[in-house]
Amino acid sequence: MTKDRKLDHIQLAFDSQTGFAEQDQRFIYEPMLAAHPTDEDEAFLFLGKMVRAPFWVSSMTGGTGVAEKINKNIAQACREFGFGMGLGSCRKILFDKTHWADFDMRETIGPDQPLWANLGIAQIEKLLKEKNEKAIVDLVGGLRADGLIVHVNPLQEWFQPEGDQIERPPLETIERLMERIHIPLIVKEVGQGMGEESLKRLLQLPLAAIEFAAYGGTNFSNLELMREDPATQEMYQPFAFVGQSAYQMVKTVNRLLQQMGEPRCRQLIISGGLKSYLDGYHLTSLSQLPAVYGMASAVLKHATGDYQELQAYLKNQLKAFRLAQQYLKLNPEYDGA
Repeated sequence: MTKDRKLDHIQLAFDSQTGFAEQDQRFIYEPMLAAHPTDEDEAFLFLGKMVRAPFWVSSMTGGTGVAEKINKNIAQACREFGFGMGLGSCRKILFDKTHWADFDMRETIGPDQPLWANLGIAQIEKLLKEKNEKAIVDLVGGLRADGLIVHVNPLQEWFQPEGDQIERPPLETIERLMERIHIPLIVKEVGQGMGEESLKRLLQLPLAAIEFAAYGGTNFSNLELMREDPATQEMYQPFAFVGQSAYQMVKTVNRLLQQMGEPRCRQLIISGGLKSYLDGYHLTSLSQLPAVYGMASAVLKHATGDYQELQAYLKNQLKAFRLAQQYLKLNPEYDGA
């Protein structure tokens, strides 16, 4: 057996060569300073609840044939591994409870993990105009959610054939909403992130968190544009390539903190374009504000089947993240190039 293993090593030594082009320059590897990680995670406070993993499952789906199964798998995983969940847009169940079961995840996720409802800025603008903010309060209360995610998506609404007209700057709508109801809010974009001025204004509001949904992942503006006719696609396609990456947004927030001092919003959900646990570890470590990292498409891929598939995927993600915590330090000379 040992002989076979040694023969394997000879061949694998040739196959496992790495070059400088593949070197991950974000980290400094420190093999002398820690033992292997255990399965024990230290709980920390995030969004008012104790969580055991720095993960967040970003808002995805609801009101479709398989949505209930997907969301239940995700909610069960959140309960088992100790992290939070943002529901997909709850617009479909504001006034029609046909698809309520797709979103009603409190029993599955349990009382201790963060669960957040979700509405778009155009829908909130309309409800406030109609003086029907009670519908928002009833939605959050009915779902027994901890608060509301407001997704801001002016480009998506513009490109969507059936999209809504946004009549006011989203920041004004968010401020009006906070004046009229007292529900914790998270504000996010939908796949292109946001720039310095938008982040600065949001940091000055008493939000529970800002979620990046940065450029580099699922881009809902581009998704809607793909549904348009060819002439419209050709006209607006350049908009699909604008935005800010998660790395750029973390650096921007850190810089703003130096300029503006103590912000009123003090938590981040870093999502958009994160391809692995090392991306999540890098960005949450780099952030000067407490942060978790969001996973959407990767989790969705494993959540459509049996729960055991999602369970195994997340268990491996956690193990790898713990390994990174033990042995990898941020490289202070890394500049994002």
